[in-house]
Amino acid sequence: MPDPRKTFGDLLRATRVAKGHSLRKFAEMADMSPTYLSQIEQAKIERPPTAERVRTMAELLGQNPDEWIALAGRIPEDVSEIIKSKPQAMPELLRAAQGLTVDQLRKLTEQIREQQKDGGTEE
Repeated sequence: MPDPRKTFGDLLRATRVAKGHSLRKFAEMADMSPTYLSQIEQAKIERPPTAERVRTMAELLGQNPDEWIALAGRIPEDVSEIIKSKPQAMPELLRAAQGLTVDQLRKLTEQIREQQKDGGTEE
């Protein structure tokens, strides 16, 4: 899990360097300009990169895309669509789960998956 005190740019740079990628090489791999990548790493951009761009960088570096997207201050597109599909129930569920521990959330996730397997997905 990323260090919460580090910015997205700090984590990106440290991970990129640890994996042995130069700025230019990684920018090419991620299909962006080296200037833009440098600006991200130095937090010199107004808005963070898109969730999809962050996902690409995380996957290229073998990291958890969801963690990196959150650290960049974005929400994965699929999560946004899930919330929009049930605009009353999904935010309510998230608010109710807010105080749960990671272990409790994992257990709840497993219970939901089991319920879905058993055909218990009512609208």
